[in-house]
Amino acid sequence: MTFTRITTRPDVCTGKACIRDLRFPVSRLLGLLAAGQDRGAILRAYPYLEPGDIDEALRYAASLAEDEVIELSG
Repeated sequence: MTFTRITTRPDVCTGKACIRDLRFPVSRLLGLLAAGQDRGAILRAYPYLEPGDIDEALRYAASLAEDEVIELSG
């Protein structure tokens, strides 16, 4: 799967996956969504983000979750 809006560079955010070289880590965006922020609020708070950035961050996270096995308790 190709992610055109997700970039990684060693000199940007210590190589973490970011949204379009914006120094905005995908993990930060996912954290906002996980905390209950809705898309509209995120886009208003960070006007340089686009709706497609949120969609792609979710696809990226789903792709990572698909590839990684984590043992859960219970």
